Amino acid sequence: MSSSFLSSTASFLFVLLYIGSFHVSDGAQQGTYIVHMAKSQMPSSFDHHSLWYESSLKSISESAEMLYTYNNAIHGFATRLTPEEADSLKTQPGVISVRPEQRYELHTTRTPLFLGLGVHNSGLFPETGPGSDVVIGVLDTGVWPESKSFSDEGYGPIPSTWKGECEAGTKFTTSLCNRKLIGARFFVCGYEAEYGPVDESKESRSPRDDDGHGTHTASTAAGSIVEGANLLGFANGTARGMAYRARVAVYKVCWKPQCFSSDVLAGIDKAIEDNVNVLSLSLGKRNRDYTNDVAMGAFSAMERGIFVSCSAGNDGPSPSSLSNVAPWITTVGAGTLDRDFPALVTLGNGKSYIGASLFKKDALPPTLLPFVYAGSASNNATYGKFCLSGTLIPEKVYGKIVMCEKGENDRAEKGEVVKAAGGLGMILPNRANRGEELAAKAHVLPATTVGQKAGDIIRRYVKTDPSPTASIVIQGTVVKVKPSPVLAAFSSRGPNPITPNILKPDLIAPGVNILAAWTGALGPSGLASDTSRVEFNIISGTSMSCPHVSGLAALLKSVHPDWSPAAIRSALMTTAYNTYKDGKPLLDILTVKPSTPFGHGAGHVSPATAISPGLIYDLTTKDYIDFLCALNYNSSQIGCVTRGNYACDPRKMYSVADLNYPSFSVSVHGSGGTYKYTRTVTNVGGAGSYTVKVISETAAVKISVEPAVLNFKKVNEKKSYSVTFTVVSSMAPRSNSFGSIEWSDGKHVVASPVAISWT
Repeated sequence: MSSSFLSSTASFLFVLLYIGSFHVSDGAQQGTYIVHMAKSQMPSSFDHHSLWYESSLKSISESAEMLYTYNNAIHGFATRLTPEEADSLKTQPGVISVRPEQRYELHTTRTPLFLGLGVHNSGLFPETGPGSDVVIGVLDTGVWPESKSFSDEGYGPIPSTWKGECEAGTKFTTSLCNRKLIGARFFVCGYEAEYGPVDESKESRSPRDDDGHGTHTASTAAGSIVEGANLLGFANGTARGMAYRARVAVYKVCWKPQCFSSDVLAGIDKAIEDNVNVLSLSLGKRNRDYTNDVAMGAFSAMERGIFVSCSAGNDGPSPSSLSNVAPWITTVGAGTLDRDFPALVTLGNGKSYIGASLFKKDALPPTLLPFVYAGSASNNATYGKFCLSGTLIPEKVYGKIVMCEKGENDRAEKGEVVKAAGGLGMILPNRANRGEELAAKAHVLPATTVGQKAGDIIRRYVKTDPSPTASIVIQGTVVKVKPSPVLAAFSSRGPNPITPNILKPDLIAPGVNILAAWTGALGPSGLASDTSRVEFNIISGTSMSCPHVSGLAALLKSVHPDWSPAAIRSALMTTAYNTYKDGKPLLDILTVKPSTPFGHGAGHVSPATAISPGLIYDLTTKDYIDFLCALNYNSSQIGCVTRGNYACDPRKMYSVADLNYPSFSVSVHGSGGTYKYTRTVTNVGGAGSYTVKVISETAAVKISVEPAVLNFKKVNEKKSYSVTFTVVSSMAPRSNSFGSIEWSDGKHVVASPVAISWT
């Protein structure tokens, strides 16, 4: 039900776009702008910065009003202006920048067992104490508070450090919050400035979730234990969030059809003030630099010790398609679970193919039925094959199974169109960009997705056989599927589009066919016509993988409360795995060939080993500022990101390669050269000696590490090392190559992926 992820309503289309929010008012074109102010430059004549902001705004427009004043995420405010007024405001004293706001798109039962946690964390993490004091803030479409996933049974008092509140609104009273769901706010000024008042007959002007996406992500991160959870009988079992003892605070910042950055920034601003410990954002867009609103808000959160996890995006498998790549954000891609929902497609020629389906109502007759290709039963030669509304001819569809092509509209909507035309079932073949990925979907008629290879064969059959027939048999739930995990085809890929020398995504987590809590306002298909209601739904996307990591970060925070966000990310990354138990590499479902760090980052998250990583790569605010200096950001740009008055030292040599990141990405310019990186590790595993192991898949790049042994005498001791990548020009393959650098003391393996690309 969200943007790019694979189970969305038609209103949440999957596009990562930059669209300035403008409309015409009183003859002047107005838009929402985010204004960054240099708070340190406030004249002494003002008693409070908000008064200064107001004065600056009124100096260029008496009628302009502030939508928000930001105190934590950035220093500044949001307002509606004409382009001319925006240009004028840029000239006012203390104004750093005036930028049009952006729009963002919204990018479980078996998951804990798959991750090695079990129902009750298998004793790895505390059941009581600090674990129940960690607060996860979720910025999304709100929450369905009545869900059992937000039950506070067995919870103690709300943590004394909590400063947030529960806001009332449409169909939402403050009594709906409890000791589990301790905060709920909504931010709508940006949306209403563009579209006018929320239509409360269609959407609640409150923290209530009428979409489902926010309820799903919040319960994935920290949902309470719910026995007998399932979707229409599929995936039956005990549901629980990753950090099921943690508290949840919800910030509704997304409204149909999109998330406005002024609202998102306001949500981050309040979450920081409320004192959350983890921020989870399953939304994003591609940006060209780090002066975007999510990156800037995340920087402020990081400074306060808040771990920020964001979805990588669902624009895979295109290269450099990532969102949320700031190095102070943990960027999460998506992989599969070891659970499928198979459906058997049998053709009249006796051939059978496996697909995936979540339909569980009246099954099709067990006999073969007439089968038709949508493009051959349509009144629209161009778009008929997509099963768009009004394009199917009932006389050619009635009583038949219909093959519809993906694209143009939502998968569930295609089924609705087929059913309305009298069709009995539907087969949906994957396109090339989804390969053999089988992301299941709740439909309003018997329907199944099939992989690209099977789809090509089935399409050829239905278009050439004189009397094609088919059947669909839905087979329920299957577990212990191998190989698993595999990288999801939709998961966005590197190289990093802003800074190629910082490897992104950071890691992957479960994001395909994830069961979690759902809204009571919408059926599982996401269609307005779907009157069925469920407590849980199964959907896919990096929107789903992100809250897995948010919850796991909360678990680590409960065990290691003194760890920084960078330390937590380091532990998750350096203990992630990129091979199966048999030693073979993780696969990419698109190609059914080995995945690479540009897809899976450090690998698949492994919480059982992350709790004791041995060594960590830590980072401070100053390290990130030095990183911005290495990118030649000027003082105004750095001020936007950091809210401070910083200037790079002209006498210092800054290098992106010196950022203490737990991975290595080398962007080779030309045919050869030498590239040197430095790293510092902190011992968190006791005294011991670590020996390095270097793995490189190409002889064209020689990797040397100095020193080769690191000796530690005590906890928190730091040691530095350097890595030199020497490219042999005569052997340069001019294609991406990969490897790893691993430190081990015999007990811990601290692994860092290596990615080398040629530009």
